[in-house]
Amino acid sequence: MIPQEIIRRKRDGEVLSADEIALFIRAMGEHRISEGQVAAFAMAVYLRGMTREEVIALTLAMRDSGKVLSWRHLDRPIADKHSTGGVGDNVSLMLAPIAAACGLAVPMISGRGLGHTGGTLDKLEAIPGYTIMPDEALFRRTVDEIGCAIIGQTSNLAPADRQLYAIRDVTATVESVPLITASILSKKLAAGLQSLVMDVKVGNGAFMNDLGEAQTLAHSLVEVANGAGLQTAALITDMNQPLATAAGNTLEIADCVDFLTGGATARPKALVLALVAEMLVQAGTVVRLADGEEQARAALENGRAAEIFGRMVHALGGPSDFMERPERYLDAAPVTVAVPADSDGYLAACDTRALGMAVVELGGGRRRASDSIDHSVGLSGFLPIGSRVAKGQPLAIVHAADRDEAARMAARIASLFSISADAPVTNPVILQHIG
Repeated sequence: MIPQEIIRRKRDGEVLSADEIALFIRAMGEHRISEGQVAAFAMAVYLRGMTREEVIALTLAMRDSGKVLSWRHLDRPIADKHSTGGVGDNVSLMLAPIAAACGLAVPMISGRGLGHTGGTLDKLEAIPGYTIMPDEALFRRTVDEIGCAIIGQTSNLAPADRQLYAIRDVTATVESVPLITASILSKKLAAGLQSLVMDVKVGNGAFMNDLGEAQTLAHSLVEVANGAGLQTAALITDMNQPLATAAGNTLEIADCVDFLTGGATARPKALVLALVAEMLVQAGTVVRLADGEEQARAALENGRAAEIFGRMVHALGGPSDFMERPERYLDAAPVTVAVPADSDGYLAACDTRALGMAVVELGGGRRRASDSIDHSVGLSGFLPIGSRVAKGQPLAIVHAADRDEAARMAARIASLFSISADAPVTNPVILQHIG
């Protein structure tokens, strides 16, 4: 069947066969169809949707467009976690070494920042020498010897995903649940995973701020992943406030080091331990979530996870003493300005998305793919929603490249927080479990 017939059938709401989907993705990878045809296919899927079986077929076809890694030689379960993105979401940095310390192998393929959300790769590039795109031999050796490696998507892993995503980004089809599902899972399947845990964010700092939409995506991810042979569960988690105490590349790396060396704050700690526990259950190494969380907590508190993170950093080109002296290696912004509370009361809410965009405007993110990043800038010192504050108390600290920019941004940041006389009702960090 020629590609335009496949597009027509999906445009008209018909169900495509696995062979038709595989043919279209293969032709796309071989550059035998035009960008216009790819765009038309994406729009047809966006408007007409896909059945679960169609999304499974699309995911597998995209997985098979490149190399599929195998870890058969390892005697540990191969597991990973993926987040749909948020502000101050540096969970992957702490989760991977904790999971490795609990006996899992974690070959984590991560991405760059997108819109107002920070990217794990951008954060890791704040560490001098860290190689986010190692060759396959170094990637494998790091996972084999240390238990985890956090790197970027190589050119031969699910290349069809990159092609289709580039088209979606400029054709207003990014929000399609079938296309989001296939994009995420094709990369995870290509990485050779045996199990996966999804962290689906919802709230004013997430791509989805409606719980129903988040539930739809989470169910799609779990059902399609399991249908494709990847044991998967999902947590729907709150993103109505930054997760870490900071947002910005260097600042989130520093927060990670603090977390792993005894300074974990309650909200991110609860999420990280819950996600690792879920990974251990999905991998089959524990039966009960409570047992998984106990193992994860022990790995964090006995220093094993911090040791593994430091070894991973060094194995991928970073300093050997990074965990002992992070301040020696992490660039600090030249100017810091506090954002004071304008009244006494309780921190009732914040515009989380706008806080993420403020980091972008400071230079800590990209407006265009070609933009360079100032890793040192960002925001720190976030207080959890519900905190009692006094007038003049810092609600955040702006880290900027110059004083004028810092002062301008501090005034803007102040307007993004709401203070009330009464203590607000706050959401738990974990809202729902699916799978």
